[in-house]
Amino acid sequence: MDGDPAVEPTELDSFGMTFPLPYRVAFIIVLAVWAWGINLHYLYLIGIDVPSLIRYPGRPSPHHPTHHLSTYRLATVLSSIFVFALLIFWIFTHGNPELVLAWDWVPLMYLAVLLGLLIILPVFKNLSHGGRTRLRATLKRISIGGIAEAKDGKFGDILLADVLTSYAKVLADLYVALCMFFRGEGGGATARPDRNCGGAVVVPLIMALPSLIRLRQCLIEYGRVRRGRRTEATGWGGQHLANALKYATAFPVIIFSTLQRNSTGGQPPPAHYYRAWVAACAVNSLYSFYWDVAKDWDLTLFDGDLRGAPDLKAFGLRRRLHVGPPGLYYAVIAMDLLLRCTWSLKLSPHLGRIADWEGSIFVVELLEVFRRWVWIFFRVETEWIRSTAVPGLDVDDILLPDYHNHNIQGPKYEDSD
Repeated sequence: MDGDPAVEPTELDSFGMTFPLPYRVAFIIVLAVWAWGINLHYLYLIGIDVPSLIRYPGRPSPHHPTHHLSTYRLATVLSSIFVFALLIFWIFTHGNPELVLAWDWVPLMYLAVLLGLLIILPVFKNLSHGGRTRLRATLKRISIGGIAEAKDGKFGDILLADVLTSYAKVLADLYVALCMFFRGEGGGATARPDRNCGGAVVVPLIMALPSLIRLRQCLIEYGRVRRGRRTEATGWGGQHLANALKYATAFPVIIFSTLQRNSTGGQPPPAHYYRAWVAACAVNSLYSFYWDVAKDWDLTLFDGDLRGAPDLKAFGLRRRLHVGPPGLYYAVIAMDLLLRCTWSLKLSPHLGRIADWEGSIFVVELLEVFRRWVWIFFRVETEWIRSTAVPGLDVDDILLPDYHNHNIQGPKYEDSD
């Protein structure tokens, strides 16, 4: 969970010297490209057409590389440059703190190349050029909370915006690295991260931005439903308001965390800040977990009337299971709850020293990225089921109704019996 009331010490530890903040940011970004390739690959193998769901053009002929192969190629190039830049940094710094600080421009140069290849520069047309162009266009649209119409790939906008909520800490760390470099004080971008760089509220605002983007998208969707023709499938749009509320619950977590971090006078923060932060974390984590299971994945676990229906593949799941056997779904539900509540590590006093270690923040970021990667498999699977569940409705025209009662056919996982 976002928010770290602990105050980090200023010294540069061994982890920071070996793997400075700019490289950690770059590593997680490159990891996301590999993860997306694996998403595409596995979903392709089980018969789910992800490009059609996000309105991405298909391949003109079977001789063209598949979408996941193009993504793997891009990830390989980015990874190769990453390894080269990291080795150069190690060779020139030798783990010497003064040299680590002096060579801070090397990891920032790699970050510039990475972001240039992915987002900014339309170069290397043989390197997933269409995908990178689509990424730039989507980021431009959603950066202000925009969302495409159904026919233009609304589902792709939702997926990317949701991914950005998991990268809130990473985006904040990117800002911190750049701020420390241009500030020129305290050792530069490879020094101990100063998360108050640029002011006490800048980093919290950056961390809140992805949730604000999704909140605005939900409100836009609600407005579209209210302006359109009301049907049984669309309803009155209440679930979009409930979804917006889910993203709004992230703001109290960030606010109370910031109040604790910025408490003045050298005294511990007031106890009521801590209690409010704990309560905000609990609400955000549990509400988000419920939404993952019941709404994003359309599982019946929390539906007392449907979870025991005899036509379900297993208790609390649904009729169609593409991704794997029922046991996998139960394991993912448990994992999602656990990782939604990783904030609880901060609530254990005996883990205080670990909480102050920069590496623990990196681990929390990796765990959240992993959770989001797993979430994508089941979110895309759910959208695929919705798209084939109701004849006559477009993929994205189905706006969060109850899909569990549709008797539909399609590629699915069959139990051994």
